[in-house]
Amino acid sequence: MATPAAEAARARPLPLPDWRATKALLAPAPGRLEFALRLALVCTASAGVAEWFQTPEPALTAYVGFFLLRADRTTSIVMGAAMLVLASVLIGLVALMANGLVGRPAALLASMTLIAFALFFLTSASKLAPVGGILALITTFALSLIALAPEGELATRALLYAWLMVGIPVGVSTVVNLLIGPAPRALAQRALALRLQAAADALRHGDAAHREALQRLRTEGPGEIQGWLRLAAVEHTSAPQDIAALRHACDATTRVLLLTDMLDAALPAAHEARAAAAGTLERMADILAHGGYPVEITLPPVTAATPLPVPAGQALAALRSTLAHFADADTAPPDPDPPAGFLAPDAFSSPAHVRFALKATGAAMFCYLLYNALGWQGIHTAFITCFIVALGTAGETVEKLSLRIAGCLAGALAGVAALLWVLPGIHGLPGLLALIFVVALGATWVAAGSPRIAYAGFQIAFAFFLCVLQGSGPSYDLAVARDRVIGILIGNAAVYLVFTRLWPVSVAGRIDAALAALLGRLARMAEAPDSRLAAVQAGKAEAQRGAIAADLALLAYEPPHVRPDADWIAQRRRTLDCAGALAAPLALQSGASARVASTLDALARRRQPALPPALPHWLARPLQALAASIQRPDASTAHPGNTAHAAP
Repeated sequence: MATPAAEAARARPLPLPDWRATKALLAPAPGRLEFALRLALVCTASAGVAEWFQTPEPALTAYVGFFLLRADRTTSIVMGAAMLVLASVLIGLVALMANGLVGRPAALLASMTLIAFALFFLTSASKLAPVGGILALITTFALSLIALAPEGELATRALLYAWLMVGIPVGVSTVVNLLIGPAPRALAQRALALRLQAAADALRHGDAAHREALQRLRTEGPGEIQGWLRLAAVEHTSAPQDIAALRHACDATTRVLLLTDMLDAALPAAHEARAAAAGTLERMADILAHGGYPVEITLPPVTAATPLPVPAGQALAALRSTLAHFADADTAPPDPDPPAGFLAPDAFSSPAHVRFALKATGAAMFCYLLYNALGWQGIHTAFITCFIVALGTAGETVEKLSLRIAGCLAGALAGVAALLWVLPGIHGLPGLLALIFVVALGATWVAAGSPRIAYAGFQIAFAFFLCVLQGSGPSYDLAVARDRVIGILIGNAAVYLVFTRLWPVSVAGRIDAALAALLGRLARMAEAPDSRLAAVQAGKAEAQRGAIAADLALLAYEPPHVRPDADWIAQRRRTLDCAGALAAPLALQSGASARVASTLDALARRRQPALPPALPHWLARPLQALAASIQRPDASTAHPGNTAHAAP
């Protein structure tokens, strides 16, 4: 059937693969190899334990490791312990229900549906999101095993095996992280060194590549670094004054990145002030990379005969002051944001969470009924896949679908190649584990990269494990591999169809609210009474800007009937770019500016206030550009089929 004219006008093809960009996403990065090796080791060791004790579904046991590991050892251990406790509670509840469900397929199906719905709801509406899907999978998969058990004792044994799918990788992950997991403080210092080095490179070279790297680090924000420092304080492996100094250094680094942006724009490439600042930042980065932190930093004076441009002079003075107090061990300012509760504020008021749970549960139970109705147990991976791939919005679903399909095919190809040419020559468990480690390392390398490609690594490992880990010891049954890959593709297709056709949710629905929050954050930055409080707000604003940019990029993946039109997207892009251009000039504010803050608050409410008079041109221009970019879209720019993203 022909595409309706209205949709054809809005339709744009999905972005074609940019192989140079893909190569860059696969390039080495600080800490990437360490994390990939650690995750591959956890997956391989988990598979080895499962094979040694001959527990069922060793592929799932190995794959659970992907949900346990984080960059630092503390978070990984806490995540594993929490997941084990939750899995124990859930499977314990299932065990209490088991005797009443054996031989009663209708009651079993209802129990699976209700439990899956409840856990999917919590995945959407609470902090359970990182592990909610895998907990739902383990619990409902444990219930599905009851259907295969003819009596209560076997059902209890099946539930024990389901618990071991979590218990084995948690135990392995804990041991690996205690032995070789990096300390949170080391990761924080490495990240700070990376940011200072990027600022130095931007000043020293002044080319597009280094500016892009600086902007990318800006939009990451300091949240992860501050989190590592909080964990380092909990570990009690560093002196409190060291943690306080590094916290101050984290806030100061945010300010350094903004001031570097100003200097880069205001000074010519060969100016001596750029080289002097770059050399200082490089020495500071080296100190942080070697486990210390720089103190009493003095920026060399500028001896040029020609006076500096006004914004450059002010930025250089602000940078000199920031570096002089870079790692002061003072009291950290209070967090301007109250801690969030376990449940989202709209957990019981927004229908989105219920709809997500209904869609994800519906896709999973459809696949469960399908392979049981067909009597084709080999494609039970369709049921498993639904729990792993369900996402909240259509854009995320379609983007990740392409990565999952590519990863599934790559993992299946590696699995079939192993079945044909490698496994026939392997006659023991050590050879099998060596093969798993090599392929898992490739998958974890991809998974340890940017979110733009990470899901492909997950799916490569998932498909490969399902193909190769077919029982206790090496096995090379191609029919099993074929059925499991078919199941993965069916599960992906089911999730795609459900999430793009039933209550499709556009990423656009959260963009306007996020832009308003970003402008409000810039207002708090403008009215901050000192530079450190302003830096705290700036760091949060930069992270928000990065999240909005990612959401705008996701719109290209949404089906035409879901996403807004091109004018709507372009207007939000302009506003985001103008907000990013304003952050650096705000860093030059000497003291609070209530006038600028009130203007930004009005713009956040989509009003057109009078701009404050007598502002310096380097602040007035980006503020004027921001005000000009915020125009209420008329009716023709709103998507007629989806009003969730319409302007308030």
